[in-house]
Amino acid sequence: MKRRVVITGLGVVSACGLGLDALRCGLRSGRTAIRPVEALPHEKLLVKIAGEAAGYDPLAHFEPKRLQLLDRFSQFAVVAAREAVERAGLSLAEPGLAERTAVVLGTGVGGKTTDDEAFRRLYGEGIPRVNPLTIPRLMASAATSQVTMDLGVTGPAFTTTSACASSSHAIGQAYWMVQHGQVEAALTGGSEACITLGTWKAWEAMRVMAPDACRPFSKERRGMVLGEGAAIAVLEPLERAQARGAKIWAEIVGFGMAADAGHIVEPSWVGAARALRCAVADSELAPEQIGYINTHGTGTASNDAAECRAIREVFGPLADRLAVSSTKSLHGHALGASGAIELAASALALREGFLPPTLNYLGADPACDLDCIPNEARSVQVEAALSSSFAFGGLNAVLALRSVG
Repeated sequence: MKRRVVITGLGVVSACGLGLDALRCGLRSGRTAIRPVEALPHEKLLVKIAGEAAGYDPLAHFEPKRLQLLDRFSQFAVVAAREAVERAGLSLAEPGLAERTAVVLGTGVGGKTTDDEAFRRLYGEGIPRVNPLTIPRLMASAATSQVTMDLGVTGPAFTTTSACASSSHAIGQAYWMVQHGQVEAALTGGSEACITLGTWKAWEAMRVMAPDACRPFSKERRGMVLGEGAAIAVLEPLERAQARGAKIWAEIVGFGMAADAGHIVEPSWVGAARALRCAVADSELAPEQIGYINTHGTGTASNDAAECRAIREVFGPLADRLAVSSTKSLHGHALGASGAIELAASALALREGFLPPTLNYLGADPACDLDCIPNEARSVQVEAALSSSFAFGGLNAVLALRSVG
Protein backbone atom coordinates (compact mmCIF):
# COMPACT_ATOMS: atom_id res chain seq x y z
CA MET A 1 0.00 0.00 0.00
CA LYS A 2 1.38 3.40 -0.99
CA ARG A 3 2.05 5.86 1.82
CA ARG A 4 1.38 9.58 1.64
CA VAL A 5 4.66 11.52 1.65
CA VAL A 6 5.07 14.99 3.17
CA ILE A 7 7.80 17.59 3.48
CA THR A 8 8.57 18.28 7.15
CA GLY A 9 11.82 20.20 6.85
CA LEU A 10 13.44 22.56 4.36
CA GLY A 11 16.93 24.05 4.25
CA VAL A 12 18.21 26.50 1.65
CA VAL A 13 21.34 28.30 0.53
CA SER A 14 20.57 30.71 -2.30
CA ALA A 15 21.29 34.10 -3.80
CA CYS A 16 18.63 35.43 -1.43
CA GLY A 17 20.83 34.51 1.53
CA LEU A 18 21.26 31.71 4.01
CA GLY A 19 18.21 29.78 5.10
CA LEU A 20 14.59 29.26 4.20
CA ASP A 21 13.56 32.59 5.69
CA ALA A 22 15.82 34.46 3.26
CA LEU A 23 14.23 32.66 0.32
CA ARG A 24 10.76 33.42 1.67
CA CYS A 25 11.61 37.11 2.00
CA GLY A 26 12.95 37.21 -1.55
CA LEU A 27 9.91 35.48 -3.02
CA ARG A 28 7.50 37.82 -1.26
CA SER A 29 9.42 41.08 -1.79
CA GLY A 30 9.71 40.97 -5.56
CA ARG A 31 13.33 42.19 -5.40
CA THR A 32 15.82 40.21 -7.42
CA ALA A 33 18.87 38.75 -5.69
CA ILE A 34 20.87 38.77 -8.91
CA ARG A 35 23.75 41.23 -8.69
CA PRO A 36 27.26 41.90 -10.05
CA VAL A 37 29.36 38.78 -9.63
CA GLU A 38 31.97 39.01 -6.86
CA ALA A 39 33.91 35.75 -7.23
CA LEU A 40 35.34 36.44 -10.69
CA PRO A 41 37.47 39.21 -12.25
CA HIS A 42 35.12 41.43 -14.25
CA GLU A 43 37.79 42.33 -16.79
CA LYS A 44 37.74 38.71 -18.01
CA LEU A 45 33.95 38.50 -18.32
CA LEU A 46 31.48 39.40 -21.05
CA VAL A 47 28.54 38.83 -18.67
CA LYS A 48 29.03 40.24 -15.18
CA ILE A 49 25.91 39.31 -13.15
CA ALA A 50 25.04 36.17 -11.20
CA GLY A 51 22.93 34.70 -8.44
CA GLU A 52 25.77 34.12 -5.98
CA ALA A 53 25.02 32.75 -2.51
CA ALA A 54 24.64 35.92 -0.47
CA GLY A 55 26.44 36.29 2.84
CA TYR A 56 27.98 32.83 2.79
CA ASP A 57 31.11 32.46 4.97
CA PRO A 58 32.53 28.91 5.05
CA LEU A 59 34.25 29.49 8.40
CA ALA A 60 30.91 30.24 10.02
CA HIS A 61 29.89 26.64 9.36
CA PHE A 62 33.05 24.51 9.25
CA GLU A 63 36.39 24.21 10.99
CA PRO A 64 39.36 24.99 8.71
CA LYS A 65 40.51 21.37 8.78
CA ARG A 66 37.10 20.13 7.65
CA LEU A 67 37.03 22.66 4.82
CA GLN A 68 40.04 20.95 3.26
CA LEU A 69 37.69 18.08 2.41
CA LEU A 70 34.77 20.13 1.13
CA ASP A 71 34.21 21.70 -2.25
CA ARG A 72 31.84 24.65 -2.17
CA PHE A 73 28.94 22.56 -3.50
CA SER A 74 29.38 20.05 -0.67
CA GLN A 75 29.47 22.89 1.86
CA PHE A 76 26.16 24.21 0.58
CA ALA A 77 24.59 20.75 0.78
CA VAL A 78 25.68 20.17 4.39
CA VAL A 79 24.52 23.63 5.51
CA ALA A 80 21.11 23.14 3.87
CA ALA A 81 20.75 19.61 5.25
CA ARG A 82 21.47 20.79 8.79
CA GLU A 83 18.75 23.41 8.53
CA ALA A 84 16.26 20.96 7.02
CA VAL A 85 16.77 18.40 9.79
CA GLU A 86 16.55 21.08 12.48
CA ARG A 87 13.35 22.53 11.02
CA ALA A 88 11.86 19.05 10.76
CA GLY A 89 12.66 18.34 14.41
CA LEU A 90 14.00 15.00 13.19
CA SER A 91 16.13 13.07 15.67
CA LEU A 92 18.43 10.74 13.77
CA ALA A 93 19.50 9.36 17.15
CA GLU A 94 16.12 7.61 17.37
CA PRO A 95 16.88 3.86 17.38
CA GLY A 96 17.01 2.46 13.87
CA LEU A 97 16.10 5.72 12.11
CA ALA A 98 19.55 6.58 10.74
CA GLU A 99 19.73 3.29 8.84
CA ARG A 100 16.14 3.74 7.59
CA THR A 101 16.83 7.22 6.25
CA ALA A 102 18.00 7.89 2.69
CA VAL A 103 20.14 10.71 1.31
CA VAL A 104 19.40 11.33 -2.37
CA LEU A 105 20.91 14.48 -3.86
CA GLY A 106 21.34 15.88 -7.34
CA THR A 107 24.07 17.95 -8.92
CA GLY A 108 24.75 18.88 -12.49
CA VAL A 109 28.54 19.12 -12.44
CA GLY A 110 29.81 18.42 -8.90
CA GLY A 111 32.92 20.07 -7.52
CA LYS A 112 33.74 22.63 -10.19
CA THR A 113 35.51 24.95 -7.74
CA THR A 114 37.99 22.17 -6.99
CA ASP A 115 38.19 21.19 -10.66
CA ASP A 116 38.89 24.74 -11.81
CA GLU A 117 41.55 25.31 -9.16
CA ALA A 118 43.38 22.08 -10.01
CA PHE A 119 43.44 22.87 -13.72
CA ARG A 120 44.52 26.46 -13.10
CA ARG A 121 47.52 25.25 -11.13
CA LEU A 122 48.37 22.45 -13.54
CA TYR A 123 47.95 24.24 -16.88
CA GLY A 124 48.08 27.91 -15.91
CA GLU A 125 50.94 27.89 -13.41
CA GLY A 126 52.75 24.78 -14.60
CA ILE A 127 52.66 23.14 -11.16
CA PRO A 128 52.95 19.38 -11.91
CA ARG A 129 51.07 18.22 -8.78
CA VAL A 130 47.52 18.75 -7.57
CA ASN A 131 46.03 18.49 -4.11
CA PRO A 132 45.71 14.81 -3.08
CA LEU A 133 42.12 15.52 -1.99
CA THR A 134 41.12 16.74 -5.46
CA ILE A 135 39.10 13.64 -6.42
CA PRO A 136 37.22 13.28 -3.09
CA ARG A 137 36.27 16.97 -3.37
CA LEU A 138 35.21 17.15 -7.02
CA MET A 139 33.32 13.85 -7.47
CA ALA A 140 29.61 14.35 -8.09
CA SER A 141 28.72 12.11 -5.13
CA ALA A 142 30.86 14.10 -2.67
CA ALA A 143 27.98 16.21 -1.32
CA THR A 144 25.86 13.13 -0.66
CA SER A 145 28.72 11.46 1.19
CA GLN A 146 29.46 14.58 3.23
CA VAL A 147 25.80 14.92 4.29
CA THR A 148 25.67 11.28 5.43
CA MET A 149 28.84 11.74 7.48
CA ASP A 150 27.83 15.08 8.93
CA LEU A 151 24.45 13.83 10.12
CA GLY A 152 25.25 10.16 10.72
CA VAL A 153 22.82 8.79 8.13
CA THR A 154 23.58 5.16 7.25
CA GLY A 155 20.67 4.28 4.96
CA PRO A 156 20.63 4.27 1.14
CA ALA A 157 22.59 7.18 -0.32
CA PHE A 158 23.28 8.14 -3.91
CA THR A 159 23.54 11.05 -6.35
CA THR A 160 21.64 11.75 -9.54
CA THR A 161 23.06 13.86 -12.33
CA SER A 162 20.87 14.94 -15.22
CA ALA A 163 21.97 18.52 -15.86
CA CYS A 164 19.35 21.04 -14.73
CA ALA A 165 16.87 18.31 -13.76
CA SER A 166 19.29 16.60 -11.36
CA SER A 167 17.71 17.58 -8.06
CA SER A 168 14.16 17.08 -9.31
CA HIS A 169 15.10 13.55 -10.34
CA ALA A 170 16.68 13.05 -6.91
CA ILE A 171 13.57 14.26 -5.08
CA GLY A 172 11.34 12.07 -7.22
CA GLN A 173 13.37 8.97 -6.45
CA ALA A 174 13.40 9.77 -2.73
CA TYR A 175 9.65 10.37 -2.82
CA TRP A 176 9.02 6.95 -4.34
CA MET A 177 11.35 5.29 -1.81
CA VAL A 178 9.42 6.76 1.12
CA GLN A 179 6.06 6.15 -0.57
CA HIS A 180 6.75 2.45 -1.05
CA GLY A 181 8.26 1.87 2.39
CA GLN A 182 11.85 1.32 1.31
CA VAL A 183 12.93 3.95 3.84
CA GLU A 184 11.27 5.74 6.74
CA ALA A 185 12.62 9.19 5.89
CA ALA A 186 14.75 10.89 3.24
CA LEU A 187 16.96 13.94 2.95
CA THR A 188 16.73 14.96 -0.68
CA GLY A 189 17.43 17.90 -2.94
CA GLY A 190 20.50 19.20 -4.66
CA SER A 191 23.52 21.46 -4.63
CA GLU A 192 25.56 23.37 -7.19
CA ALA A 193 28.51 25.78 -7.04
CA CYS A 194 29.92 26.37 -10.49
CA ILE A 195 30.60 30.09 -10.57
CA THR A 196 34.20 29.54 -11.60
CA LEU A 197 36.07 31.24 -14.42
CA GLY A 198 36.32 28.13 -16.57
CA THR A 199 32.65 27.23 -16.23
CA TRP A 200 31.59 30.84 -16.72
CA LYS A 201 33.50 31.18 -19.99
CA ALA A 202 31.95 27.93 -21.21
CA TRP A 203 28.47 29.32 -20.57
CA GLU A 204 29.40 32.60 -22.24
CA ALA A 205 30.47 30.64 -25.31
CA MET A 206 26.96 29.19 -25.64
CA ARG A 207 25.53 32.73 -25.94
CA VAL A 208 22.56 31.98 -23.71
CA MET A 209 23.46 34.28 -20.79
CA ALA A 210 21.64 37.57 -20.25
CA PRO A 211 23.89 40.59 -19.67
CA ASP A 212 21.32 42.62 -17.75
CA ALA A 213 18.58 40.58 -16.04
CA CYS A 214 16.71 37.30 -16.13
CA ARG A 215 13.19 37.98 -17.42
CA PRO A 216 11.46 34.68 -18.19
CA PHE A 217 8.43 34.68 -20.53
CA SER A 218 8.82 38.41 -21.13
CA LYS A 219 9.29 40.23 -24.38
CA GLU A 220 12.92 41.35 -24.82
CA ARG A 221 14.22 38.47 -22.70
CA ARG A 222 17.90 37.84 -23.43
CA GLY A 223 18.77 34.62 -21.66
CA MET A 224 19.56 32.98 -18.36
CA VAL A 225 21.59 34.17 -15.38
CA LEU A 226 23.89 31.66 -13.70
CA GLY A 227 23.25 30.97 -10.01
CA GLU A 228 24.39 28.67 -7.23
CA GLY A 229 23.10 27.22 -3.99
CA ALA A 230 21.40 24.21 -2.44
CA ALA A 231 18.08 23.10 -1.05
CA ILE A 232 17.31 20.00 0.99
CA ALA A 233 13.90 18.65 2.00
CA VAL A 234 13.08 16.12 4.69
CA LEU A 235 10.47 13.65 3.46
CA GLU A 236 8.43 11.42 5.76
CA PRO A 237 5.20 9.40 5.63
CA LEU A 238 2.24 11.54 6.61
CA GLU A 239 1.28 9.25 9.49
CA ARG A 240 4.73 9.46 11.06
CA ALA A 241 4.87 13.23 10.70
CA GLN A 242 1.44 13.64 12.27
CA ALA A 243 2.25 11.25 15.11
CA ARG A 244 5.24 13.31 16.18
CA GLY A 245 3.51 16.65 15.63
CA ALA A 246 5.81 17.82 12.85
CA LYS A 247 5.09 20.93 10.81
CA ILE A 248 4.08 19.93 7.30
CA TRP A 249 5.05 22.21 4.43
CA ALA A 250 3.37 20.30 1.63
CA GLU A 251 2.59 16.81 0.41
CA ILE A 252 4.39 15.39 -2.63
CA VAL A 253 1.75 13.55 -4.60
CA GLY A 254 3.31 12.80 -7.97
CA PHE A 255 6.44 12.58 -10.09
CA GLY A 256 6.81 12.41 -13.87
CA MET A 257 9.79 11.93 -16.15
CA ALA A 258 10.40 11.87 -19.89
CA ALA A 259 13.21 12.20 -22.43
CA ASP A 260 13.00 14.33 -25.58
CA ALA A 261 15.34 12.01 -27.50
CA GLY A 262 15.95 15.00 -29.73
CA HIS A 263 18.52 17.79 -29.62
CA ILE A 264 21.24 18.08 -26.97
CA VAL A 265 20.44 21.72 -26.15
CA GLU A 266 17.26 22.67 -28.06
CA PRO A 267 14.20 21.94 -25.87
CA SER A 268 11.17 20.03 -27.15
CA TRP A 269 7.66 20.90 -26.00
CA VAL A 270 6.70 17.28 -26.68
CA GLY A 271 9.05 15.84 -24.06
CA ALA A 272 8.13 18.55 -21.55
CA ALA A 273 4.42 17.86 -22.08
CA ARG A 274 4.96 14.13 -21.59
CA ALA A 275 6.67 14.73 -18.23
CA LEU A 276 3.89 17.09 -17.15
CA ARG A 277 1.24 14.51 -18.06
CA CYS A 278 3.13 11.77 -16.22
CA ALA A 279 3.34 13.88 -13.04
CA VAL A 280 -0.38 14.72 -13.14
CA ALA A 281 -1.28 11.08 -13.76
CA ASP A 282 0.97 9.84 -10.96
CA SER A 283 -0.54 12.39 -8.58
CA GLU A 284 -4.10 11.28 -9.33
CA LEU A 285 -5.08 14.95 -9.24
CA ALA A 286 -7.66 16.33 -11.62
CA PRO A 287 -6.04 18.97 -13.86
CA GLU A 288 -8.40 21.63 -12.51
CA GLN A 289 -7.02 21.07 -8.98
CA ILE A 290 -3.63 22.44 -10.08
CA GLY A 291 -3.51 26.20 -9.64
CA TYR A 292 0.18 27.03 -10.02
CA ILE A 293 3.27 25.86 -11.88
CA ASN A 294 6.78 26.79 -10.81
CA THR A 295 8.26 26.56 -14.29
CA HIS A 296 11.72 25.77 -15.53
CA GLY A 297 11.58 29.27 -17.04
CA THR A 298 15.22 30.00 -17.87
CA GLY A 299 14.62 33.25 -19.73
CA THR A 300 15.93 31.96 -23.06
CA ALA A 301 13.76 32.45 -26.13
CA SER A 302 13.50 28.76 -27.04
CA ASN A 303 12.99 27.30 -23.55
CA ASP A 304 10.23 29.65 -22.49
CA ALA A 305 8.24 29.27 -25.70
CA ALA A 306 8.54 25.46 -25.65
CA GLU A 307 7.49 25.30 -22.00
CA CYS A 308 4.43 27.49 -22.55
CA ARG A 309 3.36 25.35 -25.49
CA ALA A 310 3.78 22.20 -23.38
CA ILE A 311 1.58 23.65 -20.63
CA ARG A 312 -1.12 24.55 -23.17
CA GLU A 313 -0.98 21.11 -24.74
CA VAL A 314 -1.43 19.39 -21.36
CA PHE A 315 -4.01 21.69 -19.78
CA GLY A 316 -5.91 22.89 -22.84
CA PRO A 317 -8.47 25.60 -21.98
CA LEU A 318 -7.57 25.22 -18.28
CA ALA A 319 -4.18 26.85 -19.07
CA ASP A 320 -5.91 30.23 -19.24
CA ARG A 321 -6.65 30.14 -15.51
CA LEU A 322 -3.30 28.66 -14.46
CA ALA A 323 -0.77 30.92 -12.73
CA VAL A 324 2.85 30.23 -13.66
CA SER A 325 6.11 31.87 -12.67
CA SER A 326 9.85 31.40 -12.80
CA THR A 327 11.73 32.07 -9.58
CA LYS A 328 14.99 31.92 -11.54
CA SER A 329 14.32 35.61 -12.15
CA LEU A 330 14.97 36.02 -8.41
CA HIS A 331 17.80 33.60 -7.57
CA GLY A 332 19.32 32.75 -10.94
CA HIS A 333 19.67 29.35 -12.58
CA ALA A 334 21.37 27.09 -10.05
CA LEU A 335 21.60 24.30 -12.64
CA GLY A 336 21.48 20.92 -10.83
CA ALA A 337 20.20 22.56 -7.65
CA SER A 338 17.48 24.60 -9.32
CA GLY A 339 14.75 21.98 -9.02
CA ALA A 340 15.34 21.67 -5.29
CA ILE A 341 15.30 25.42 -4.68
CA GLU A 342 12.14 25.69 -6.75
CA LEU A 343 10.52 22.82 -4.82
CA ALA A 344 11.20 24.80 -1.64
CA ALA A 345 9.63 27.88 -3.24
CA SER A 346 6.57 25.85 -4.27
CA ALA A 347 6.17 24.35 -0.80
CA LEU A 348 6.38 27.82 0.74
CA ALA A 349 3.72 29.05 -1.68
CA LEU A 350 1.33 26.23 -0.80
CA ARG A 351 1.88 26.47 2.94
CA GLU A 352 1.68 30.27 3.19
CA GLY A 353 -0.88 31.13 0.54
CA PHE A 354 1.06 33.21 -1.97
CA LEU A 355 2.40 32.75 -5.48
CA PRO A 356 5.94 33.92 -6.31
CA PRO A 357 6.34 36.43 -9.12
CA THR A 358 8.25 36.40 -12.37
CA LEU A 359 10.54 39.40 -11.96
CA ASN A 360 11.86 41.86 -14.56
CA TYR A 361 8.77 41.28 -16.73
CA LEU A 362 8.43 43.89 -19.48
CA GLY A 363 5.28 42.64 -21.17
CA ALA A 364 3.84 39.62 -22.89
CA ASP A 365 5.60 37.68 -25.63
CA PRO A 366 3.01 36.18 -28.03
CA ALA A 367 4.74 32.79 -27.66
CA CYS A 368 4.36 32.93 -23.86
CA ASP A 369 0.69 33.79 -23.49
CA LEU A 370 0.14 32.54 -19.92
CA ASP A 371 -0.49 34.29 -16.60
CA CYS A 372 3.15 34.72 -15.56
CA ILE A 373 2.51 36.59 -12.26
CA PRO A 374 4.48 39.64 -13.41
CA ASN A 375 6.77 41.41 -10.93
CA GLU A 376 4.70 41.12 -7.73
CA ALA A 377 3.82 38.14 -5.53
CA ARG A 378 0.15 37.29 -5.42
CA SER A 379 -1.83 36.38 -2.28
CA VAL A 380 -3.67 33.30 -3.50
CA GLN A 381 -4.22 29.91 -1.88
CA VAL A 382 -4.08 27.09 -4.39
CA GLU A 383 -4.73 23.43 -3.75
CA ALA A 384 -1.91 21.92 -5.77
CA ALA A 385 1.15 22.92 -7.77
CA LEU A 386 3.72 21.51 -10.17
CA SER A 387 7.47 22.18 -10.16
CA SER A 388 9.14 21.57 -13.52
CA SER A 389 12.73 20.96 -14.59
CA PHE A 390 13.61 20.56 -18.26
CA ALA A 391 17.32 19.93 -18.77
CA PHE A 392 19.84 20.02 -21.58
CA GLY A 393 19.81 16.70 -23.38
CA GLY A 394 16.03 16.57 -23.11
CA LEU A 395 15.92 15.14 -19.58
CA ASN A 396 12.63 16.24 -18.03
CA ALA A 397 11.31 15.88 -14.47
CA VAL A 398 8.15 17.29 -12.88
CA LEU A 399 7.04 17.09 -9.26
CA ALA A 400 3.44 17.50 -8.09
CA LEU A 401 2.65 18.96 -4.65
CA ARG A 402 -0.55 19.48 -2.68
CA SER A 403 -1.25 21.68 0.33
CA VAL A 404 -2.04 19.92 3.61
CA GLY A 405 -4.54 21.66 5.86
